[in-house]
Amino acid sequence: MTSFLEEILMQKQNEVAEMKKQILKPQIERPSFIDFLAENPGRVQLIAEVKRASPSKGIINATVDPVEQAKAYERAGAGLISVLTDEMFFKGSMEDLKQVAEAVSVPVLCKDFIISEKQLIRARNNGASAILLIVAALDTATLKALYKRATEIGLLPLVEVHNAEELKIAERIGAILIGVNNRNLKTFEVDIAVSEALARQMVNQSAYYISESGFRTAEDVNRIKEKYRAVLVGEALMREDDPKAAAERLRVVR
Repeated sequence: MTSFLEEILMQKQNEVAEMKKQILKPQIERPSFIDFLAENPGRVQLIAEVKRASPSKGIINATVDPVEQAKAYERAGAGLISVLTDEMFFKGSMEDLKQVAEAVSVPVLCKDFIISEKQLIRARNNGASAILLIVAALDTATLKALYKRATEIGLLPLVEVHNAEELKIAERIGAILIGVNNRNLKTFEVDIAVSEALARQMVNQSAYYISESGFRTAEDVNRIKEKYRAVLVGEALMREDDPKAAAERLRVVR
C-alpha cells in the first residue's frame, strides 16, 4: 500500500516538473527565529501553523482567513508562523504564504514537501524566511544540497526527523534547527512519545530542537519542555474560536 508520504511525493515531483524557474528577488529581512530562541530560553516557544486541511483529518478549517489567523498568532507571541502551501493535500497556496508574510513582522515558514531548488526560490520570493526539509523525503546528498542552497539565499531550514536514524542524519549535516515530528508520515498517526524517546538520543549541543504535532494542552507541552525549545502546532489552533488564547496557553515555562 502506498503511504501518505509516497503519494504526496509523487504528486510533488509532477508539480516541480511543471514549475517554472524563478529569479531570486530581494526580500525584506525579518527577525531571526534562531536569535529569538536564544534570547528567550525561559519558555517553550511556539511555531503556530495556518492549515486548512490534512490528508488524515480532511478539512480542518476551510473558511479561515490566513492573515487574521496569522495576526492572532503574532499577538499571542508566536516566534515563527508556519503556512501550509501544498494545494492538493492541505488546501494551501503560495498566495496564503505571500499574504501572511506581508501582514506580520515575525518570520514565516513555508511548510511544504521541498524536493527542488525551484521550490526554495519560489518560497523566498513569496516572503518565506524559513523552509521545511524532511529527511524521510530526501536522500542525504539532496538534503545536504538543499540545506546549503537554502542558507545561501537567506532561508532557515527546519530539518524534520521521525526516528533515531533520521535524527543522526540531521545532526550529521549540521542542522541548527531540528524538528521531531510526532506524526508518522506513513500512517499519519500522532504520538508525543516519539519526541520523548528521541530526546534521549540528541547529541548536538548547538542545535535547537522542535517538537511537532499532537499538542493540544499545556500538559502536552510540559511532557517535552526539558529538551525542546519550541513546539509546532497546527490543527489544535485551527479548530479554536480564539486562536490567540489557545496559542498563549501552549507557551509554557521551561
